[in-house]
Amino acid sequence: MLTLSPELQTPLVSQIVDGLRGLIAGQVLKPGSKLPSIRAFAAAHGVSVFTVVEAYDRLVAQGWLVSRANAGFFVKRRDEGGPVAGTALVAREAPRFDARWYLKQIFENRNLPLKPGCGWLPHDWLFGDAVRRSMRQLSNEGPELDGYGLPSGHMALRMMIAESLAEHQIAVEAEQVLLTHGSSQALDLVARRLLKPGDAVLVDDPGYPNLLFMLHFVGARPIGVPRTPTGYDLVALEALILAYRPKAFFTQPRLQSPTCSQASAAHLHRLLQLAEQHDFLLVENDLYADMDASSRPSLASLDQLRRVIYIGSYSKTISPNLRVGYLLARPDLLAELVQLKMIAGLTSSDIAERLTFGVITDGRWRKHLKSLRDRLGEAHRRVGRRLDSLGFELFHEPEAGMYLWARHPDLPDSAELSRLGTQEGIMLGPGQLFLVEPRPTGWLRFNVAFSEDERLWAFLAQRIEQGQQLAQ
Repeated sequence: MLTLSPELQTPLVSQIVDGLRGLIAGQVLKPGSKLPSIRAFAAAHGVSVFTVVEAYDRLVAQGWLVSRANAGFFVKRRDEGGPVAGTALVAREAPRFDARWYLKQIFENRNLPLKPGCGWLPHDWLFGDAVRRSMRQLSNEGPELDGYGLPSGHMALRMMIAESLAEHQIAVEAEQVLLTHGSSQALDLVARRLLKPGDAVLVDDPGYPNLLFMLHFVGARPIGVPRTPTGYDLVALEALILAYRPKAFFTQPRLQSPTCSQASAAHLHRLLQLAEQHDFLLVENDLYADMDASSRPSLASLDQLRRVIYIGSYSKTISPNLRVGYLLARPDLLAELVQLKMIAGLTSSDIAERLTFGVITDGRWRKHLKSLRDRLGEAHRRVGRRLDSLGFELFHEPEAGMYLWARHPDLPDSAELSRLGTQEGIMLGPGQLFLVEPRPTGWLRFNVAFSEDERLWAFLAQRIEQGQQLAQ
């Protein structure tokens, strides 16, 4: 069908995409005609199945192909809203996957028996004993029920946060710490303060779905920066900066969700240089920092809050129901964020903040974190081996944090797989949920703490076998 040349500088994926677009535009491939299966195309052209999966995914996203469950890939008909032959601009197919709907279902279906796609830790992995001790202590002290807390949050907790961050080379006073209703409120406050409708803003791609919805609601234009196992595609990043002149870059350098990739120190330094050169702010969401046993720099430690706003949270390591997060910023910007917090919802919960203070000053807090890191590392190794044994491609193997980002050549549509999983009591994390521009993809996010049940592996093995049969 095509002649591919590995010797060319053009990647094989791009050669396949360009070649098939030319065949479709020239009517060599007629509307409605079926393309070879992924495995058949790969075998015929001597390329990997992953290369073909990526090429087919791009053509679906660009509106040249349509993916039909259990049938394969077809050239899109004009009555399906496909491209007009010979035109450079293509109509994008409306995605079949409704990410906002699915995000809502994650919380409404949290009682499904299996939750490998969720974003929290199991009950027995959390610091429940310390929470109960802190609750008893708070009850004995008689919490103040009248009035509100301080605008910036409970002072003792802010002082403890500033002290703990000093160990990570971030030098701040308690006055530079703003407590929030989880990291989500912190991100929302920053987005509403920094951005106005029409502003371009850089985000990780794949990245955090709730952040993408926040940015759309304030009218901003999220621009995806491709993630790599060591951080960012720096060539793409610099091109995007020149093309869009962003106001800010919202990013997770450490143990990023969904890929769990880690940005290297070299990438952090380059990112700070670009922010200075092109005058934009960096919003560092470091909510998985307590799961990282390695001592590594952060954007905030390298910049000391000149161009960086730093966000953290206790919801992942203490309890997702304990909605206590924080942000750090330079004094002038922090004052505006405090005012915005008061306008939006007055103060955050002083009781929740006192409870959190009791937990992190518990004598066993550091022991809990070490145990949690060790447990996650072991789960990473076991789940990674199981995925590899089934033929999954792993994006990165950090052996830290909560997630593995993986795909299988015989499972090209993770949204359809997730729909089938829900019917069997399994909550999966389909890749479309995390993409800046939702499109059919085989990528899935696995929470390693919830991914060791044999029922999950039996389900995946069955679906892979069915996919292989269809491809033959």
